[in-house]
This record gives sequence, structure tokens and C-alpha cells, in this order.
Amino acid sequence: MILLGINIDHCATVREARYRDAVEAVGGAVEPDPIALALLAERAGADGITAHLREDRRHVQDRDIWRLRESIATRLNLEMACTPEMVKLALELKPASVCLVPESREEITTEGGLDVVGNREKVKVCVDAMNAAGIKTSLFIDPDEPQIELAAELGAPWVELHTGAYANAYFGDKRAQEFQRLRLGCARAHDCGLTVNAGHGINYVNIAEVRTLPHLHELNIGHSIISRALFTGIEEAIVTMKARMNP
Repeated sequence: MILLGINIDHCATVREARYRDAVEAVGGAVEPDPIALALLAERAGADGITAHLREDRRHVQDRDIWRLRESIATRLNLEMACTPEMVKLALELKPASVCLVPESREEITTEGGLDVVGNREKVKVCVDAMNAAGIKTSLFIDPDEPQIELAAELGAPWVELHTGAYANAYFGDKRAQEFQRLRLGCARAHDCGLTVNAGHGINYVNIAEVRTLPHLHELNIGHSIISRALFTGIEEAIVTMKARMNP
């Protein structure tokens, strides 16, 4: 069984579009509430909740993260930049896991994997701190052998392979090439003793192929599920995705 982690960032994006200047992240007229969505997602079968607290706080806010930690019954996976501020917060919060991601102020959502090779020492400090605190660390990386091997060498127990290039190529002539790159990446990560997760751009169409990747433990999906939920509700969106992940 492949597990499903639900990324709630885009629920917070909708809230911030209207209530960015609100004093509180919830209450009164402020809506929608990402934590209420997370609880509904769990009830529908989500195996974990993922949220990305960005340095510029463009969607998820600090109070959201603490409320998630206090409220959800499954696992909180905190996506975060590899910075001293975020390391300090994670050590105080103590989520079940963290996923280290690259961060650019210009991007709308995370684009591309973390360059572990180019940021070896910074990543090592973060992984060591999380391991010492008993927090599982995942590195969000492209499915390239040097990145995968260094992730294992630095002691990260998990990787989340970036499926964005494959998703973007799905209706183009590079789809087979990108899928093979993911297949080889999953196999190499497994051989290195890493737990293999994947995410970014996975939807209700390409999941039919994504689910055949070897050694998958968990998929983290946000945009596609939130988009479907606008029409069908979050419960149906999750039940349908889980059925397509594990037919």
C-alpha cells in the first residue's frame, strides 16, 4: 500500500488571498481554515498532513503549524528551508518528520529539487540536528544518482523524489525519458537504504503510471487534490486518489 500525505498549503493560499492582513490566522470572518481541512482529510483516509512554512509566510502561518501539531491524529510533515530559523522552529515543534526543500522568493510553489551536493554542509547540519531530536528527515531531491547517494551518506532516512519534470513532460515527447529517470532514482534510493517518497505535479491522470514506480512508500499531493475538492469536496477527492494509488 502506498501512503498518501495531503499538502494543505493551497487552502492557506486561498485564505491569505483575502485575509493576509488579518491579525489572527483563524476565527471570525477569516476562512478557510487549513486545520479544519486537515481534519476532514484525515477522516477521509489521509495518512499524514504536509505543510510548508515558508520564510516569507506567503500561505501557511506559524500558528497554523502549531495548531496542526496540536490537532491532527496522523503525522505532521513539515516542509522547510534548510535555515537556522527553520531548524530552531522544527526542534521546538517536534513534527513526526521534516522535508527539506529549496526555496525561492519568486516561485509560486516549490520548483526543482534541493541541491544536496551544492549545499552539503548546510544540509548535513540540519539532518544531524533532526536525527539527534528523533525527527525523521526527508530530502526533496531530483532523481539523480549523486543527489541520492549523498542523501544516504549524510544520514537522511528518507528522500522525496521530485516528480515535477515528469509531470510537466506527461503530454510531451520526453515523458518516457523522465519516467525512466524516476524509475532508476527509486531503485538507486532503495539500494542505498532510503525510504522512497515522491511528490510534485501528481494528479488523477498520471497517478496510473506514478503508482508503478518501484519501492514507493508515500506520495505527497496537494494542488491536484485541493483543485478537485473545489468541485467534489475534500473527502471524495481523497477517497478517489487513494483508490487510484492502490487499485
